Amino acid sequence: MDQQFNVPDVESQETDVEREGDSGSNLKRIAKYFGFRLIALFITVVVAIYLLILIANMGGAVDNIRMGQIRENVGMQMMAMSSEMADWPSERRREYEEQLVEQERRRLGLDQPFILRSVYYLRDAITLDLGRAEQMTSDAGSRRVQLIILERLPPTLMLMMSYFLIMFFVALFGALFLSRRYGSKLDKLVVVLAPSSAAPGWFYGIFLILIFAAVLGWLPFGGMVKAPPPRETHLYALSVLRHLILPVAALIMGGFFLTIYNWRTFFLIYSSEDYVEMAKAKGLSNRAIERRYILRPTLPPIITSFALGMIVMWMGAIILEQVFNWPGLGRMLYEAIGLFDVPIIVGGQVIYAYLLAATVFVLDILYALLDPRVKMGAGAGGNKQ
Repeated sequence: MDQQFNVPDVESQETDVEREGDSGSNLKRIAKYFGFRLIALFITVVVAIYLLILIANMGGAVDNIRMGQIRENVGMQMMAMSSEMADWPSERRREYEEQLVEQERRRLGLDQPFILRSVYYLRDAITLDLGRAEQMTSDAGSRRVQLIILERLPPTLMLMMSYFLIMFFVALFGALFLSRRYGSKLDKLVVVLAPSSAAPGWFYGIFLILIFAAVLGWLPFGGMVKAPPPRETHLYALSVLRHLILPVAALIMGGFFLTIYNWRTFFLIYSSEDYVEMAKAKGLSNRAIERRYILRPTLPPIITSFALGMIVMWMGAIILEQVFNWPGLGRMLYEAIGLFDVPIIVGGQVIYAYLLAATVFVLDILYALLDPRVKMGAGAGGNKQ
């Protein structure tokens, strides 16, 4: 009898062990999947950064431009010293000028072959040791590219995240609302206004500034906070929010109607599937059908389209930030291009590359959570979707 009563306990223990083994193998499979994804994204970023270095330096042709700048700076320096060199013969002046040029050339590393320097640039870019700017400085007066970017990164993240969150949820629920009222006047109006998204956000930003800042005077023309900045934390936050309204509204207007039109089309396509008709025949409520059978399967393609839009938007904020005088990465790159400050340009693009890789990685995680068809690390290949 004792042995008979002990048998179920042993079986339950074996079942618990099997469950623990399955959960452990699942964790290993998930970790392996995301590990492979991280490695693949890192290799992609490395290749993209190296190509960026080659393109930004035009394969070394920019060195000629930098040498011209060096000679111009040395010439201005010698003009400032003209009184001290008044008695010098012309040959000595030329020799001294060449010494200064060569000294600056060695300091910048231009005496080394470009291929060798490109490898050094790649190493520094990957480790975010982005060197020193040639023209621009941070607010504290530093020429370190890393510090300059760190000052400009938070405003850009604030602007983009505000836009992404508002745009995603408003467009999602707006598209659901329109899918329930297919063919209505509101639906036809959105279809008519969808081509308006062909204009970029900064185009609408100009008109928003003219209306709400210049004419009505309700909102500020630009910047991130009023001058002088408020000392109280809550007043400072309110000032930042007021300055956020127009640029975020401009970004939303640049893609609002087209996004709702596209997502509403997704919902209409999935709402005509056979399993949706079967759910209606079972007597499920419209809310339950939308949540379980329409919204759930459409989220992966919707998030994909939105993530691709985010990737484009990271790079498209350059002109918008300039229009609104927003002190972010976009405005920094605009100024660096005008000054031909190559370290700033390359450093900004390196940060964009990391931001894009992070966006793709988050997209992979969302796929795994939302789409049951995505199998992480399953199958013979170990990385199967």
